[in-house]
Amino acid sequence: MRPKTRTQLRERRHLRLRQKVQGTAARPRMSVCLTGKHIYVQFIDDVAGRTLACASTVIADAKGTKANVAGAKKLGVIAAAKAKENKITKVVFDRGGFLYHGRVKALADAAREAGLKF
Repeated sequence: MRPKTRTQLRERRHLRLRQKVQGTAARPRMSVCLTGKHIYVQFIDDVAGRTLACASTVIADAKGTKANVAGAKKLGVIAAAKAKENKITKVVFDRGGFLYHGRVKALADAAREAGLKF
């Protein structure tokens, strides 16, 4: 057996998590993806198979935001605002296989403070 890479291990954790977490129209899945340069957040209705809203450090609202803890806090507030525009108040949090600390925790806490319930 060859050793697993960090990416392969994260993907396995995400598949395990996705067996339990599913988004609906009433309570969409808030999916988080982290890269070295950017952070992406999507609100997904898994039943219909569509993305209801999204936010990232690439969009104009968050342009110049870095993919660090401070940037994650800012993006959490922006993502919550985008969700409220689409009448989304309750979500299911999907950390994407990433460990729940640092950027993921900062983003989740900021989204909660901005009004999302999960």
